[in-house]
Amino acid sequence: MLKAVQKILLTARKNDTTFPEAALILDSAATGVPAEEIRAKMAQRLADMRRSVREACASEEPCRLEPPMGPALRARRGAMSGKFVTTAAATAMEVAAYNAAMGRIVAAPTAGSCGIIPGMLFAWEFFCGGGRDTDAMLVDALITAGAIGEVTAFRATLSGAAGGCQAECGAAAAMGSAALAFLQGGTPEMSAHAAAMTFKSVLGLVCDPVGGLVECPCIKRNGILTANGILCADMALSGIESVIPLDEVIDTMGQIGRMLPPALRETSLGGLAATQTAAELMRGGIRKIGE
Repeated sequence: MLKAVQKILLTARKNDTTFPEAALILDSAATGVPAEEIRAKMAQRLADMRRSVREACASEEPCRLEPPMGPALRARRGAMSGKFVTTAAATAMEVAAYNAAMGRIVAAPTAGSCGIIPGMLFAWEFFCGGGRDTDAMLVDALITAGAIGEVTAFRATLSGAAGGCQAECGAAAAMGSAALAFLQGGTPEMSAHAAAMTFKSVLGLVCDPVGGLVECPCIKRNGILTANGILCADMALSGIESVIPLDEVIDTMGQIGRMLPPALRETSLGGLAATQTAAELMRGGIRKIGE
């Protein structure tokens, strides 16, 4: 198991290679699984993720609390945040809504955060991937994202019940941000800085699903944190660095998660889940919007 991003960076420098290649060297050595076998498994995950996006965008199955939001954002003209961000965020919300409606998704790293990485990667493919072997590049991007997730699982947690939404949507956004920095030609260090800055933007983020459903505020958080991760990738690619190394940021995320009261860790006893509107929704029974 990968235990430290710093070790990946040292391996990349020593072998003069990329972030995903360094992660593969270490993962293969630790598990005994040949690198090409790991790469083949990630290629299957990419195919599954691509299918989930296709199905999510075509799905008309509504959620119980939230109306469809992805199409409205996708159709927005003159968006201040630009087409890349709005397309990525729209895809993220569509996949997250598809999960809430019991559609098949790739939990990356969890079901509640499943829209963020596909939103980032397939927006990159649409806007930046023209004329290249994007499948091979996206597999390497998934390996990059997976390495960040693996280290996060070892040093902290990926569970909202254990660490709040910072550990679910926060981790997904950090994983995707590192992958985007790689896809745009960034150094291994830039991928690490992108992930660190993304994590830093969500430290303390609670997990407070209304009615225990992975809908409100989860679907919108998928879209919002997709934008966070994209901006942090751009910041890293422009040379902006995190003063605190990624491993220490992850350690801090885990420490904050352990300090959060249970009411703010996926129990639906606090935060937005304890608002008057949430209580009224629950008293009236969970109905589909418009019924």
